[in-house]
Amino acid sequence: MDFNKDILKINCEKEADRISNFILEQVRERKKEGVIVGLSGGIDSALAAALSVRSLGKERVFGLILPERESNPISAEYAEKHAKELGIETETVDITRALEQIGAYEKRDEVIRSIFPEYNEQCRTKITLPPDLLEKDAFNFFTLNMDDGSGNVKTARLKKESLNGIVAATNMKHRTRMLTLYYYAEKKNYIVCGTTNKTETLEGDFVKYGDGGVDIEPLAHSYKSQGYQLAEYLGIIREIIERAPSPDTFSLPVSDQEFYFRMDFDKLDPLLYAWENKVDMSKVCEVMGLTEVQVKRAFRDFTSKYNTTKHLRHMPASLE
Repeated sequence: MDFNKDILKINCEKEADRISNFILEQVRERKKEGVIVGLSGGIDSALAAALSVRSLGKERVFGLILPERESNPISAEYAEKHAKELGIETETVDITRALEQIGAYEKRDEVIRSIFPEYNEQCRTKITLPPDLLEKDAFNFFTLNMDDGSGNVKTARLKKESLNGIVAATNMKHRTRMLTLYYYAEKKNYIVCGTTNKTETLEGDFVKYGDGGVDIEPLAHSYKSQGYQLAEYLGIIREIIERAPSPDTFSLPVSDQEFYFRMDFDKLDPLLYAWENKVDMSKVCEVMGLTEVQVKRAFRDFTSKYNTTKHLRHMPASLE
């Protein structure tokens, strides 16, 4: 298989037309009147909204902005600015109260206090993985980082039970957003447009029945780096293009690279492509300028994540 430095370069005009046609076909087939997109202030939701407008026109696209008390305020600011550029209608719904009612913060904080008893409302936290996957042969051990509000940071490696508890509570944010999106979608007779790209799909970096709970996924065939190409072509605002991708679900800022991928997308996506398409190891090393040890390390990580998250990409198991 041919593998070169431009392997993921796309014809943006043709790709934008192809995705736009897909969105239009899906709306027509389902006999719906438009599309709703959850605008996060990130590049994927910005792309989904822009392509929906290209497909249906601005009058048939609705943007829903869903902050909560730990969201970065810049997320809503960028989402609103992008929506204004597109000329689409938006509504902002703060989901903090809903999360409080179901105990999302309380459940998570209970786990954090079992690790850091001094944790209080002034503290901020995030979860990270060891950096530089290509340079360090470190396992995927997650670390809890806590800032006491005065810049003093403590860290602790998370045991599986604690990690699961924090992630389960945090994922309530994604699922609450999904519930809200479907309320508005059903009210308007719209479809819910997903924003998960291929990089996230392959590695399982999405929440089942959260950001994975949608009607269509127009970006799931496209790597993150290809999304940046499309963003430039479609004229997505610079603030969003230049913003570091983030899950924006922790009270401390954290990038997708810190939290999950452990390398930049300009390396990650070609390596993912090579792994998925079983490109010869020597060719990968030659094109990427990496050693065999580095490539094997990346492939091992991809395989582990893919196998672990396989259930996310399939319908629920059932008997024949």
